[in-house]
Amino acid sequence: MDLAKQFTLPKNSIFTHAEIETFRNETPGCRSVVHLNNAGAALMPEVVIKAQVDHIMLEAVKGGYEASALKADAIRGFYEQAALLLNCTPSNIAFTSSATDSYSRALSSILFKAGDIILTDNDDFVSNQIQFLSLQKRLGIKIIHINNAKEGGVDLNDLQEKLKLHRPKLLAITYIPTNSGLMQPVDDIAKIYRDYLQNAGDKTWYILDACQVVGQMKLDVQKLGCDFLSFTGRKFLRGPRGTGVLYISNDALKAGLEPMFIDMHGAEWTNLDSYKQQPDAKRFEDWEFAYSTVIGTMEAIKYCRHIGEDKIWQQVKLLSGMLRKELAGIDNVKILDRGPMQGGLVTFNIADANPNHIVSELTKRKINVVASYRAYGLIDFDEKGVKWVIRASPHYYNSLDEIEYFTAALKEIIKTK
Repeated sequence: MDLAKQFTLPKNSIFTHAEIETFRNETPGCRSVVHLNNAGAALMPEVVIKAQVDHIMLEAVKGGYEASALKADAIRGFYEQAALLLNCTPSNIAFTSSATDSYSRALSSILFKAGDIILTDNDDFVSNQIQFLSLQKRLGIKIIHINNAKEGGVDLNDLQEKLKLHRPKLLAITYIPTNSGLMQPVDDIAKIYRDYLQNAGDKTWYILDACQVVGQMKLDVQKLGCDFLSFTGRKFLRGPRGTGVLYISNDALKAGLEPMFIDMHGAEWTNLDSYKQQPDAKRFEDWEFAYSTVIGTMEAIKYCRHIGEDKIWQQVKLLSGMLRKELAGIDNVKILDRGPMQGGLVTFNIADANPNHIVSELTKRKINVVASYRAYGLIDFDEKGVKWVIRASPHYYNSLDEIEYFTAALKEIIKTK
């Protein structure tokens, strides 16, 4: 495929040809690869790349501390842009090194004791589940899973019943898991959670993992009703790797929640045996940052918001729907995404194939996808009866030609394997 040639768009494209051409021209990677690994790490636009490189050069000639001081307005802009992205205030936003880092800081702030319950879904991100198991081993907490509905996603009746029965210390939901395009019914979950809290007595905290969602669609933490929301910059948001964002609700801040290992940025050492935590979300941050990535993430958020999250979501749904339809027509390919609504992460298995071979052959053709294995989602994979899936995740800057090139290449690889 000539990656520099003119491209075509689906008939119902939300964006015009000129708009997509602009997005692709502003994305250097589009000239060299067919990138269908946006659920892993999307291609960064030039403005994000330049912001990081410029800051690194500023550090090189001015010094690291001095460069961050000179860029104080841009750094402050990150918190402002993230707040606009999620419909909260800058005081609710913390910057971290990854989505997992964000999640673990939130999790560590909850004062678990032996016998406390974490109520979670069956399609959680693997690192979250491992952290729960670590808490179980160290503190004796209990992990209870919400049953899945027949069509996929949490069974809302079971969620309601288990909240009332177990009164968990934590409700933990992953909006879109790493191993499937499933989207949890988070609006319904929020309503059930709010209703439960009215008569709950002790507080049940609610963490929402939105790692695969931010950059695909618009989120509003006021409607979602969560106490914490975590995500990364590198996926659909099109920001740098090594970045994470954590939203902390006013309720959690007022309750004094803080990460287990708070440092000199998150607190002030006031007496020999005491400290005073920061009043806002910065108590969840560390003192040391790669400020080039903070500024890069700010530019990625601005870029996303300028295009429009609602328009991005419509285009992602269109392209991922087309991809699922094309894949469904290929012999021996089984699409594994479930749920009444599905996101831009498309997962499939190929009978009697080797996932490493598939990914390698696609890479030779300049097509980026990635494999996901049973250890990434034991419950989900065992339910589906597979040991691996291929993840293909289109974004709004992908074209119809790229979808067709990918599916044609896959047919050829399957035929000759």
